[in-house]
Amino acid sequence: MKKIRWGIISTANIGVAKVIPGMLKSDQLEVAAISSRKLSVARSWADKLGIPKAYGSYEEMLADPDIDAVYNPLPNHLHVPLTLAAARAGKHVLCEKPIAITAREATKLRKIPKRIIVAEAFMVRHALQWIEARRRVKAGEIGEVRAIQVMFSYFNRDPANVRNMAGIGGGGLLDIGCYPITVARYIFGAEPARVAATIDYDPRFKTDRLMGGLADFGKGRHLGFTVSTQLAPFQRVQIMGTKGRIEVEIPFNAPPDQPNRIFVQGMEMNVGEWLSMPVTDQYMLEAEAFGRVIRKEERHAWGIEDAIQNMKIIDAFFKAGKTGKWEKV
Repeated sequence: MKKIRWGIISTANIGVAKVIPGMLKSDQLEVAAISSRKLSVARSWADKLGIPKAYGSYEEMLADPDIDAVYNPLPNHLHVPLTLAAARAGKHVLCEKPIAITAREATKLRKIPKRIIVAEAFMVRHALQWIEARRRVKAGEIGEVRAIQVMFSYFNRDPANVRNMAGIGGGGLLDIGCYPITVARYIFGAEPARVAATIDYDPRFKTDRLMGGLADFGKGRHLGFTVSTQLAPFQRVQIMGTKGRIEVEIPFNAPPDQPNRIFVQGMEMNVGEWLSMPVTDQYMLEAEAFGRVIRKEERHAWGIEDAIQNMKIIDAFFKAGKTGKWEKV
């Protein structure tokens, strides 16, 4: 098996704190290089994480012929430009979510040659608790799934944080609202036809700080969710069926050092079973899955068109928040 050699674009916190440590646990890949706009910063993180090469520019790393794939965790407004630059250099790209700021911007990625693999970094699609939840749904264990309910929040009022900068794609819907949309599509195996939303904007940052969304998936199915950048930290997902429910305990920031759990309930209120998954790192699983696609061992299930579709739904939610009406996707 050929190990995929990875280069990391930037020293963004999600990368150095979550994704790279996950990657380093795998024997199927090599984190070969990390880059920054400052060589001293790249070298510092390379030394801390045990990465062989450090580059003082993204472009220099992209020119390295020994790099097969890159991970792009830059701020949202740089996702498309650097993904295109990496593709031009012949590198496969795992790009952090959201893939772009708008669906129109995301369509620029269609010019990337088919031989270059590009995927949006939704690690939840590779996490064991989500795979198990979807397996049980498909097996009909909780009957017909009619509703998915999601709560996801954190508290951040730091003006220097990119999540609070409206001009570069900050705000709750782009940062974390993309998760409820993705997991609903993953569980329902369908696309929403229309959406409705209420959005509250921070008067100083101009970013959406509290957002409630409703997505109509047809056939009596819907997603309802609330996301916020200025509420107490919390996250839960409820998958509601006609014969039971599944609760995903820590659905998005699943800890890599302890079992992740789902709660499966039948028709008796609050009577069910917590099921623990083996201890795994969802970021490791995500990178390994991307590598299998590169090696053509697996079909590329979630590529550019899937990412564009996610952005179309996000666009519709933003529009619905302004119009106060149901908006088509």
